[in-house]
Amino acid sequence: MIDFPTYKSFGNRAILVEWPSEIDNNIIEDINRFKNKLLAKKDWDILDYIIGYNSLTIVFKNPIRNIKFKIEELKVLKKDATSKNKISNNLWQIPVCYEPEFGIDLVTLAQEKEITIETVIKIHSEVTYKVFFTGFLPGFLYLGGLDQRLYKNRKSTPRNKVPKGAVAIGGTQTGVYPQESPGGWNIIGRTPVLFFDVEKEEPCFAKSGDSIQFIPINKARFLEIEKEIEQGMYRLNE
Repeated sequence: MIDFPTYKSFGNRAILVEWPSEIDNNIIEDINRFKNKLLAKKDWDILDYIIGYNSLTIVFKNPIRNIKFKIEELKVLKKDATSKNKISNNLWQIPVCYEPEFGIDLVTLAQEKEITIETVIKIHSEVTYKVFFTGFLPGFLYLGGLDQRLYKNRKSTPRNKVPKGAVAIGGTQTGVYPQESPGGWNIIGRTPVLFFDVEKEEPCFAKSGDSIQFIPINKARFLEIEKEIEQGMYRLNE
């Protein structure tokens, strides 16, 4: 039986720590507790860390001289990162306009699932999603928690352009396109909120471990929020 997490060398300056291969809230919480313990070690030469669904890659500034010793140090630190350590996470309320003008795959999804558009919106917006990690594009959040009634495979032929702010479903996941890009997910709405803003000190407001709740709005409110964002007047609800 494998004793998780496991540790192994990942090049000469990194160590890959892996948990069971599954999407699970408890696993991502454990990963973030461990990450926070690492960040508190100011005397360690950590350059960066990369979070996945079930992994944490720790990148050091300098080559690791003794990999076995470093792994043992990590194991000791991990034992101290127990569930007793509280993590400060945010719940972000994201306004979404689900009107078919923005949700260009919404009608097709509802027809395929044999439910109404209103039911699709209700199912999608009543869940609180967990942010697992950021990838694919800067600010693209991989969210866990999509209701299985809305599972839908990615398109076999991706679109050349998916608009910024598109809220979409891909397989067992949902997410938001932070900028215009090619993409094969099924678009069910759009948010005016900027998920990646290079003008800010922290370009992406959400982090691994945070939660996302989608709040349905109409087109009029969508346009109002767009103007508020342009004027620097809009503040996300937490």
